[in-house]
Amino acid sequence: MVLFVSFGSHAQTPEQLFETGNSQYAQNNYEEAIKNYEKVLDAGYESAAVYYNLANANYKLNRIAPSIYNYEKALQLKPNDQEIKNNLEFAQNMTVDAITPLPQNTFKKGYRAVLGLFSVDGWAVLTVALLGLFTLSFLFYYFIASTSLKRTLFTVSFLALGLGLLSLTLAFQSQSEKRNRIFAVVFSPEAEIKNAPNLAGESSFVLHEGTKVRVLEQDVNWAMIQLADGKEGWIPVSDIKLL
Repeated sequence: MVLFVSFGSHAQTPEQLFETGNSQYAQNNYEEAIKNYEKVLDAGYESAAVYYNLANANYKLNRIAPSIYNYEKALQLKPNDQEIKNNLEFAQNMTVDAITPLPQNTFKKGYRAVLGLFSVDGWAVLTVALLGLFTLSFLFYYFIASTSLKRTLFTVSFLALGLGLLSLTLAFQSQSEKRNRIFAVVFSPEAEIKNAPNLAGESSFVLHEGTKVRVLEQDVNWAMIQLADGKEGWIPVSDIKLL
């Protein structure tokens, strides 16, 4: 399935490129569709729909790393989209590396599930909406004479305040996670992971294209990565693409 998006009247060129890409995708002309979707991104416009369609086109051409990378980018913008998640899972099934994630305790798993309900912008919008509801409810409470209605508005206003503050906290936590937890996708068909950031280092293990890794630190030529199963090592920066 191909998603559609509008960029508005002020940016007709990216919109036309996107629509052209969709038309070419529908005609199974995936190479040209990819070129047009990438031109949209090069123009400085991004959305879950553009990344999703770009991922689909790469998936049709059996390009593992680009499809996974762009599904992941789409998911960053729409973390609750089940269709993106499903297609990402299909793409991940094409990867060579089988990595079993370390087990998480119930609290940590639940916390990450809640945090992943919205993007940073999503939590920010929810915070503004809840604090706006608190303000309106409190104002009505102050001016309305009905005792029963006052009681209801009082409850609603402070419930909205509490949820708004919680949402604000989760927005900051989400921003911190985004800043401190940097991920990448392996683009090299086969990457040798070293125990030190140089070619003379011993080989620790091998990764293949499409594998998602966490970047712990990085210099000009090397990045220290961590897998979901806890393994760590150094990989050439040229072998990965940051999400």
